[in-house]
Amino acid sequence: MKYSRKDAKAYSRANMKGVWAAALTPFTPDYKIDEKGLASNLTHWHKDLGVDGVFIAGKQGEFFSMSVPERKRTFEVAADAAKKAGFQTIMSCSDQNMDTVIDLAKHAEAVGADYIVVHAPILHFSKAQDETLYEYYKYIGEQVNIGIAMWSHPDSGYLMTPETCARIADLPNVVAIKYSVPRDMYKKLTELAGDKILVSTASEEEWLDNILELNWQLYLCSNPPFLFQTAVDKRMREYTDLAFKGDAAGARKVRDSLTPVREAFKKSRPAEKPHAHAKYWQTLLGQAAGPVRRPLLELTDAEKATVRAALAGSGLKLANAEKSSAA
Repeated sequence: MKYSRKDAKAYSRANMKGVWAAALTPFTPDYKIDEKGLASNLTHWHKDLGVDGVFIAGKQGEFFSMSVPERKRTFEVAADAAKKAGFQTIMSCSDQNMDTVIDLAKHAEAVGADYIVVHAPILHFSKAQDETLYEYYKYIGEQVNIGIAMWSHPDSGYLMTPETCARIADLPNVVAIKYSVPRDMYKKLTELAGDKILVSTASEEEWLDNILELNWQLYLCSNPPFLFQTAVDKRMREYTDLAFKGDAAGARKVRDSLTPVREAFKKSRPAEKPHAHAKYWQTLLGQAAGPVRRPLLELTDAEKATVRAALAGSGLKLANAEKSSAA
């Protein structure tokens, strides 16, 4: 560990900054984890795209289709790549089984992860969640020293209220939240507890406004950092740096120039196939991706042709190697 439990908040405030990406887990044709591909992707994102940190084995990473040993192995591969390349990691330890959450959290701590993230559990039959959620994160925090990020999203069947999040933010090693909620909710939480935890949301389209208007320092996180950027077209990194330097006008100009890329990505995505779509887009950019695991569905040949056309017309600049992959 790089810090103690009591220093977790200060450490995260000083180091958990910039653009973080939620990794897709690449699989081989026979559905095993592509360890070399994962390490290569992570290193490429940091060195070539300017990604500061990576979110490992989350929903984007298909954790729901992976065994506990497989999830632990992705932690190890990512932590090793991070040590070599110099980026930070946050490992997703989300699970409905508390023993699994703690097992994964302790493993993440042992292999050298910087932080962990745990999403709010599905609570069957529950009509109120506040005390349950407080005790849930309190218990996790007491079992490990590593900094913990909360994660609230609609898939849990409810959204954590800003007031509940602010109460949980008082716990010593709760350091951040990925708050996938409407803007008025994360704005309120920033007002209530922005001095205690780092508040962020997954929407890239809102990232710039949140830097400029809410003084956010962290994008935590989704896949745009490695799908909307290439080695020769780092506009997300560029507008982020301009905003951090106080050049709001310059940042907005660069941010707005990405609109065709965003639209091409959205319009080419089949409703039932977000993972397969993102992985194929990733493949076209020359990154390791591979198939999705069941129950997820693969793209049809016609859908792949739509994605290729969308990328070609998006205005995203490709390096020579990426052009070969996209051809």
